[in-house]
This record gives sequence, C-alpha cells and structure tokens, in this order.
Amino acid sequence: MKSSADIRNLFLDFFASKGHEVVTSSPLVPANDPTLLFTNAGMVQFKEVFLGQETRKYTRAVTTQRCVRAGGKHNDLENVGYTARHHTFFEMLGNFSFGDYFKREAIQYAWEFLTETLGLPADKLWITVFEEDDEAAAIWLNEIGVDASRFSRIGAKDNFWSMGDTGPCGPCSEIFYDHGPDIAGGPPGTPEEDGDRYIEIWNLVFMQYNRAADGTLTPLPKPSVDTGMGLERLAAVLQNVHNNYEIDLFQHLIKSIQQLSGTQDSANFSLRVIADHIRSCSFMIADGVQPSNEGRGYVLRRIIRRAIRHGHKLGLKDAFFHKLVAPLVEEMGEAFPELAQAQPLVERALLQEENRFADTLDNGLRILDQAIEEMSDKEIPGETVFLLYDTYGFPIDLTADIARERGLTIDIAGFERAMEAQRTRARSASQFAGGPAEQITIDAQTKFCGYDLTQDDATINAIIVDGEHVDSLTEGQEGIIVLDHTPFYAESGGQVGDQGEITSDSASFTVKDTRKQGKAFMHIGVCEHGRFQVDQQITAQIDENSRQATALNHSATHLLHAALRKILGEHVTQKGSLVNPQRLRFDFSHFEPVTPTQLREIERLVNQQIRLNHPVETKLMAIEEAKRSGAIALFGEKYDEEVRVLRMSDFSVELCGGTHVSYTGDIGVFKIISETGIASGVRRIEAVTGNVALDYINNIESRLLEVSELLKAKPENVQDKASQLVQRSRELEKELESLKAKLASSAGDDLANSAKDINGIKVLASTLEGADGKALREAVDQLKNKLGSAAVVLTSVKDEKITIIAGVTKDITDKIRAGDLVGHVASQVGGKGGGRPDMAQGGGNEPQNLAAALASVSDWVGSKLEK
Repeated sequence: MKSSADIRNLFLDFFASKGHEVVTSSPLVPANDPTLLFTNAGMVQFKEVFLGQETRKYTRAVTTQRCVRAGGKHNDLENVGYTARHHTFFEMLGNFSFGDYFKREAIQYAWEFLTETLGLPADKLWITVFEEDDEAAAIWLNEIGVDASRFSRIGAKDNFWSMGDTGPCGPCSEIFYDHGPDIAGGPPGTPEEDGDRYIEIWNLVFMQYNRAADGTLTPLPKPSVDTGMGLERLAAVLQNVHNNYEIDLFQHLIKSIQQLSGTQDSANFSLRVIADHIRSCSFMIADGVQPSNEGRGYVLRRIIRRAIRHGHKLGLKDAFFHKLVAPLVEEMGEAFPELAQAQPLVERALLQEENRFADTLDNGLRILDQAIEEMSDKEIPGETVFLLYDTYGFPIDLTADIARERGLTIDIAGFERAMEAQRTRARSASQFAGGPAEQITIDAQTKFCGYDLTQDDATINAIIVDGEHVDSLTEGQEGIIVLDHTPFYAESGGQVGDQGEITSDSASFTVKDTRKQGKAFMHIGVCEHGRFQVDQQITAQIDENSRQATALNHSATHLLHAALRKILGEHVTQKGSLVNPQRLRFDFSHFEPVTPTQLREIERLVNQQIRLNHPVETKLMAIEEAKRSGAIALFGEKYDEEVRVLRMSDFSVELCGGTHVSYTGDIGVFKIISETGIASGVRRIEAVTGNVALDYINNIESRLLEVSELLKAKPENVQDKASQLVQRSRELEKELESLKAKLASSAGDDLANSAKDINGIKVLASTLEGADGKALREAVDQLKNKLGSAAVVLTSVKDEKITIIAGVTKDITDKIRAGDLVGHVASQVGGKGGGRPDMAQGGGNEPQNLAAALASVSDWVGSKLEK
C-alpha cells in the first residue's frame, strides 16, 4: 500500500524529473489578495504569474498546496462528516506551466503519472473534456489512446474554468476513477453522475483565452496550464478504500481520538468531524490566524467549536482538542515543517479556545434542548438561534448542524430579524457622527510633498464650510481648506494628521487636523484673522515639533512590531495602531497576556536598535519587488503598484507611507507603559518615546524618591522595606481582630446582666462601640449561649453607617425569627436586613433613630410571644 507521504513524494519527484521547479506550499492566508478568505487551490500563489503581473525564474512548477474551504464562496464545512470526500482542509497536488507547455504535455504527464508511476489500470479511468475542445479530445483519443467508451464531452458548467467574470479562462479536462459497479452512480455527463461510483481525481485546466467584459474570448499570447488533484482522494484510490476518512492520513488521527474518548466505532460520525477539523484549525493557527469574532478568525472559531461539540457527543467533557496536535504533527510535520515549529503555539491557542467555550457549551445545549422540546413543528425559532449565538457563542452553522442531526431546520429569517434589531439598538446607542471626510464630496487632488518639506507655497483648490463648497473663508469661521499640494500629512495608517498653519500676507488659518478623502487632503481648522478664497496663493507650514514627536513614535512602532515577532513568534501581526505626538498604541495578534519578563525583553530589544542608530531608509518599489525583498505588508491593506518600503537595517522591513526619523537613534528612548487585551486573540501595547518617555521615567523616579523618603529607605531598598511593612500590617490586623473579639466578649459579659426577662425569654438590644460585623456576630453567639432562651440585637455605628446583628436561640425560632427581628430594627433606621431564623444581619444610615429602634425591641418580642 502506498502511504499518503509516498504519493506526495512520488508526485513531486515525477514532475521535478520533467523540469518542474518544486515550490513549497504557500500559507493558508493569501498574501495581498483580499478577494480570498483562504488559499483554496494550488494556483492561488501563482495568480499574478498567470495574470502576467509577475514573472518567476521558472516556467514550470509543481506543488503540494495546503488548502481550506470553510468560508466565503468556497465553503465545505457543512458537508464535513456527512460525505466521504468533503473536508475543510485538504492537500492539492498541482503542476503548472506559465506559457511553457500546453495541452499535449499536460495530458501526457497526467496519464503517465497515473498509469505508469502509480500503476492505475487504464480501464478504471474516465476522461472528460469541454464539449468544444476538439484539440484535447484528439490528444486523449488519438495520441493517448483512451477507450472512446470511457470518454465524455461536457458543457461549460463543469468543463470550462474562469478566474473571474473577466480575465484568463479556458477549457478543462477531468480525470475520474471508477470505483466499480458495486457502487451506485453513472459516468460524468449522465443523469446518474451524482452517485459515488465515478470520482473526480484530477482536473487539468488549459488557460487559453482572456475574457473581456462583454464576454468576448481572445486567445492568450502564452497559454498556460493549471492542474489540481486532491491527495486525499488519490490516496483513497491507491489504498483501495472508498471513503477518504479510511486513508492513513486520517486513521492515525481517528485512533488518537478513540483513545481519548474510549469510542470503539471507527466509523463514528463525530470522529471524522474532529479528525478533519484538527487539520484545518492547526494549519490556520500555524499560518497566523487566531480565533476571533470576524473574518478568518471567526471561521477558525466556529470550526473549533464544532469540533468541541462533537467531542462533547463522544463524552469528552474536558479539554481534548489541543491534544490532537501532536499526532497531527507526527503525520504531517515532515511534509510541512512549519506545522511542527508552531506546535506549542497551536496547542496553547486551541486550549485557550476550548476553555473559553466549555464554560458556555453545557448551558447552551440545555437551552437548545429545552427549545426543541417546546417546539410544535420542525423549525427551531430564530429567537432561540440568536440567543445561542449572542449569549452562548454558538455560531449559527453549529446550531444548524445540531438541527440537521435531529431532522430539524432553523428559522434563518427570524435569526436575521433578531440580529437587525440588535444592530438597530447599537446604532441608537452610538453617539458617533461622521466627520468631515464622511460627509463631503471633493473632486480636487492634492500632491503630498511632506516627506521632504515642512513648509511650502501652494494654491487653494477648494474651501468647505458646514459641508458646503464656498468661495471664501473669513475670520472666526471653522472650515476645510484643500490645497493643490501640501506638506501636511493626512491621517493614515494609524498616524494622526499634521497640525500647523496656513497663512497669506493678510490672513492666518490654524490647521487642527489633516485628513484625506480620495486624493484630496483636507486641512481642518479655523480662520484666525483675515480672509481666504479659492485660487489664492498661500504658505502651508506644519507644526514641526508635533511632526517630529509623531515620527519618533511611528518609527518606534515598526521596531516594536519586529521585536514582538522575535520575542513572541512570527504569528504576531499588526491588528491596528495609533501614532500621535504623545504616545504610540500598537494592537497585535497574540493568544495570551505578554509576561513582564517578555515585556522587558521586548523593550530592551527596541532600545538596543535605537542605540545602534541604524539609518532609516525609504525606497519606492513595485509591490511585487517589495514583497520579494521581505517587506511585511498588512493583509487587507490596499497598496498601489508602487509602494514605499521602510527599512531599519535588517531588523525591520515594512511597507509604510508615514513620516519617520532619519536614524533610529533619533527616537532617543522607548518605554512601554501598558499591555492589555482588547479582544480575543488581540493584545495592545502603549508606549512613549523621546522627551515624553524621559518625562515618564523622571515622573516614576520622583514618585520612587517620595516613597523612599516616606519609608525612610534608600530607593534601591524600597521593595524590601515595603514588603516588611506589608507583613507587619497584616500581623497588626490579626492582633486587632483578636483584640476586638476579646473586647466584644468582655462587653458581652457586662451586657448579659442588662438583659430583660419577657415571659421567660431574655431580650437584649444594645450598641457595641467600635465593633465590626465579625465581632458583633461573635458577641451575639456568646450572649445566646449565656442567656439560654434569648433574642439578642447588637449594633455598631461607623461613618454614619449602622451594622445590625440579630440572634435568636433555636428553641424559640418558631415564635421569633432573627430575620424578622433585624428587619424590625433596620426599618426604623433607614435600612433593611434578613437572614436565617437564628441569625440575621442588616444595616441602616439614620443613626439618630437608633436608640429608639433598640428601645422598641422588648415590646416587639413581647407582642410576638403573646400570639
């Protein structure tokens, strides 16, 4: 039997022998491609090569690409576990030609690999081509010699591939494996094709045309080949099984889950779901995705929670999912070493998510079970689905999955209504109002010259007041001035907009903020004196001190990002930032709080780079050249064809359009002032630089000196001295508690003599000055023991607050309850109370009425005894 690893290696070796470059799998997160949630095919990393936007040193390539189809347009999640061949994660084997060979070689290579290298019988293979592709048909029938009875021409729906509505496209040729007449289903192209007898194993795509917007097809100057073959499907064929979950890649994982759960049935539906999900979740985390409530993080979270729920069905009540990373690494770590390297990170992230969801899973399932019991039809109400989503963290597809298992459906429309009601409430609660950039349409363009200049002459292109375009701006008016070019940096990439002045010979305008709308820079502020008008010549001058302070923080942010990746791991990616003259704020992906030791090391590393005084170099590059140079780009950011690459030695290389220092030494000093969590899997560091950092450090030092004077200790001994004082304080508190108890006991002895006898019951109501609640309770217990049958009320007053403790011996609680007694007293002093029949506590805030309230106790007890 050929193992999956054998098949993978045979495929790569075969095409390497045919002159193909062996290219490693790209990450599951596509680089700079916001059109895709995850890498879902082998051609994704070559997309720009096929589009002619990038060239490589090779024209032939072969890969085994890790892929995920669990979100967006390509989503197989709901079918996982129900079918024999759907997976959230799979490996796609592919060979590619970039304007090199075409149909003939692609078909010959595929047939040779399948029938000679792997030894598959020719009579077990069925071939399809696009119905109009006579060229491919002739190659298969006349050159390869396939049996015409095992050959079909298929329409464009299945056998014509397009990258999109426009762009490269072309016919396909698919290869199917016939699992035999014992399995239901007919050949491709027949009404019975949906059966499982004929399974597609390889798709050969011939990129032959360019499709225009009007649908016109124009032949490409360099036709290309893109193929894809699922490793799991091929392994099932070669290992003589019909279900992908029976191949070696899954069996090792399924056996591990059986050991954890004690489940004996290897075909159990939940075992297969968990085995599939550990693969996709582990590789997602290894490629930088963290569980969250949006985007890729949400897809990851819902897959994890689906796996946990299936573990729950197997009786796995404690965290188990993270324990499957090790057997997965054993199975796939050699082919994908990045998974082995990330194993500790993956295990921690999964365990954290398991613990988070475990707290709500049982409660959520109980709510769902109760709702199902109360249902009169087969549809789970939308309100219940929303409750599970909003309160218990159940993704809607998880609820749908449970419903499907029980033969039920969910009320999607009702769920959407509940979601929209929540959005409406959120909008109503928000006080946000769109700023000028959201309210105004500006057709003008502004050229930014602020990298080189802090002052420049310019022309006013537009003036806006109260959201309207006007011709002039006069003294006292707030408004927006748009210039033809400007040294003012507009808020972008986390860096705040510049401040400064716009002046003429007779007027001045204070710029409080600079923002961008389209290609126009909006200088927002107030006209201090004089008058400005459209087409006027002016002088624009930024606040250089503010700009420089901002530049220190912005450059330090890049050093911080690099330091975080070195200390915490390369899973760290920027999730947001704010850079202003006072401080920097940097949000990043990480699964747990950064320890004090790690923070000190991060801070040390940044300051080391500052002291090395690297030159801060910026260079304009083509986007692809920048990526090849190792520059870090933020996923989802839209970059122009030409980008600005910021380099600080080899320590930090990133794409950035902001303003920066000339040398890292200009930053002076870097000091972290806080580290917090702001969302699941997202942490935030705030820090200061330059003079602000020195002021911060000096302020801390001043406080330390003040504390050292108070403690009468040298600054370097303050910690020891403080520890001694804390320990002494605790000892004194214990002594005080003991003395209070003794005092209460002594006072209790005296008070016992003042108790009144009412119908054979001792009644005592008094105040113990200086006693706290604990001392009062102890005194009440002692008095009850001394007095026999008794009802006792003791109070104390501190800072106008009254504490009341009432106690009743158990032999008379059928007539007098301590809760009623304490309530009687508390109601007269502006408070309330309650408790057990034999002991109760209350309070109040009207000490002026306390004496009368205590005096009333004897009569109240007497009235109860008379009943």
